Amino acid sequence: MRLGIIGLPQAGKTTLYNALTRGSMPTGAGSGKLEVHTAVVDVPDQRVDVLTRMFNPKKTIYAKVTYADIAGLDGSAGKSGISGVLLNHLTQMDGFIHIVRCFESDEVPHPAGSVDPLRDISAMDSEFILNDLIAVERKLERLAEERKKGGGREKAVIEREQELFERFHAILSEETPLKDMDISHEEEKMLSGYGFLSMKPTLVVLNLSEGQKEPAIEYPHKHSQVVALQGKLEMDIAQLPQEEMQLFLQEYGIEEPSLNRMIRLSYDLLGLQSFFTVGPDECRAWTVWRGATAPEAAGEIHTDLQRGFIKAEVVAYNDLIALGGKNEAKSKGKLRLEGKEYIVQDGDIIEIRHST
Repeated sequence: MRLGIIGLPQAGKTTLYNALTRGSMPTGAGSGKLEVHTAVVDVPDQRVDVLTRMFNPKKTIYAKVTYADIAGLDGSAGKSGISGVLLNHLTQMDGFIHIVRCFESDEVPHPAGSVDPLRDISAMDSEFILNDLIAVERKLERLAEERKKGGGREKAVIEREQELFERFHAILSEETPLKDMDISHEEEKMLSGYGFLSMKPTLVVLNLSEGQKEPAIEYPHKHSQVVALQGKLEMDIAQLPQEEMQLFLQEYGIEEPSLNRMIRLSYDLLGLQSFFTVGPDECRAWTVWRGATAPEAAGEIHTDLQRGFIKAEVVAYNDLIALGGKNEAKSKGKLRLEGKEYIVQDGDIIEIRHST
């Protein structure tokens, strides 16, 4: 899954990217040019650590999320919308991490002349809403022309699309993002390939200076969350050697870096969950959508397992840990066989039985 790190210039996007990747890309450049840097990040999960201690495997693998640091947005797309190359990168993302500047700095002045998180959040939302509105208006024009000409798709199909895009136009005209709309499963299929920006899940990250109090900022939209962290401090912590990092966290009474919580929130924001496979060779967290069936989970491991799926041997993480192992879970009736209709739950430990 891919999440785009976005924000206005000088918001701290690259600082956060360095914290995520333990990298050292130059920060504060703010050229405004289109640049995209990508990294795959482990999703911190204490359950994986516990399972590793229990099974002592040769290898441990965490779930992954891909983050793309996308520069080039500055809130000034105007009536023409976002440029083609930049728009192509944005539409490919499954969601966004919107970095919002809350810190003051004489060395790095805010491009707008003052720090105003609510203004900056609104500027980015407006840019996405305007871009989607332009796309919707163009689509409605094409649908009207298609209906007028006839001879192509069924009239009823065109009318359903028109009705949906007219609803989009109405809500976007009110400067409301599309993520606030209730979309049916059938309508989701109709929208495949459009990549509307204001429809994508968004985690708003308030970037604070060290010791700064978190401002009371709400983002009252669906499929969205707000989290605050001290970006520069998180980057400094991430770049420490592992032993020094642990000493630093202990000295300041920090249970874990705020960055870990941000990663888990962004993973959760996409409607994802983890299931696990365990054994002497490997303990691994796998990613599936919430609502995925057992065969779909098997397909994440290998397509052959999905094709030859017979049953899934399943035990809940909490049951396995509480009882001390698979044999104990089986004797207590907590290890069970599930069929093709089983809906995978977050934390399930699964072993697939399949035909060859």
